[in-house]
Amino acid sequence: MAVYTENTLETASQPPRLYHSATETHSNAGDVVRDIIIGFADGLTVPFALTAGLSSLGSSKLVIVGGLAELFSGSISMGLGAYLAAVTDRDRYLAEFKREEEEVRVKPEDEKEEIYDIFAKYGVTRDACQGVVDYLVQDEEAWLQFMMDFELKLEKPNVSRAWISAATMGLSYFIGGLLPMIPYFAMHHVVDALFASIGITFVILLVFGFVKNYVTVQTKRSGFYGAVQTLLVGALAAGTSYGIVYGIDHSNLR
Repeated sequence: MAVYTENTLETASQPPRLYHSATETHSNAGDVVRDIIIGFADGLTVPFALTAGLSSLGSSKLVIVGGLAELFSGSISMGLGAYLAAVTDRDRYLAEFKREEEEVRVKPEDEKEEIYDIFAKYGVTRDACQGVVDYLVQDEEAWLQFMMDFELKLEKPNVSRAWISAATMGLSYFIGGLLPMIPYFAMHHVVDALFASIGITFVILLVFGFVKNYVTVQTKRSGFYGAVQTLLVGALAAGTSYGIVYGIDHSNLR
């Protein structure tokens, strides 16, 4: 059910706005889920590949020290990268908004033609959208928002999202990377710890891959596909890392 209300403040230059209030509710959890998936996937793959590679050197202490160093630096890097990406999006939006605001004031006729061009992409004729165009050009705020939404296709970023995204991605990376390292803390023999780590990571990769795709696509088929895909990527990364470190360690390099 929709409810329409009219703003009581009317002027000759700015017509009253109609506000549409619907009963639909939308969650912002999508961004958080995306950050968790990216952080956890990288954390599960990169540190596991590193510790698997270092295991070829035969020292649990070396694996733990190297793994923890990568884990902390990686989680900080992921969090900082997420924050900078969000800040960059914000700065770009503000710069484009300022540029669009200047164009609306300096060359309004050109900007007005751009509204017609936008509607033309949807097959709407000039006559059909004339009333909407006339309304928008009388309200600079609505005009600017329309251009940002439909011409530039930029969504106004939430400033607080920068910190939330940084914390979520960094923490997810840390947790994802810590899980494969647990056997190295509990076992003295590095080979036994390696096989235990592989077993743990194997299960986690399958479950994570299934859940990741099932949550985003919401079909079991996509879930199974994601499980196999994630497992193959993790196995390839770990096998490559192990082979490279083993090859260097047993080469003639000094």
